[in-house]
Amino acid sequence: MAPGEPAWKSVGELASIGMTMVLATVIGLAGGYYADRWLGTSPWLTLIGLGLGIAAGFVSLFRAAKDAERDLDDPE
Repeated sequence: MAPGEPAWKSVGELASIGMTMVLATVIGLAGGYYADRWLGTSPWLTLIGLGLGIAAGFVSLFRAAKDAERDLDDPE
């Protein structure tokens, strides 16, 4: 394994976090929107779906940051 390989792997994983956060937010928003249309509860389920999507994006961010930190601390 090359000396800088674990660092580049971590950088690559962290670079995908932006897309993950956007996708989680859009999926939550879309799910809430369609649930509102189905149940006629506009805008409440849209707002709840948006909040859950944002929360899921941040959970993914923190998990990826923790994994990257662990990889940098222990490159075995």
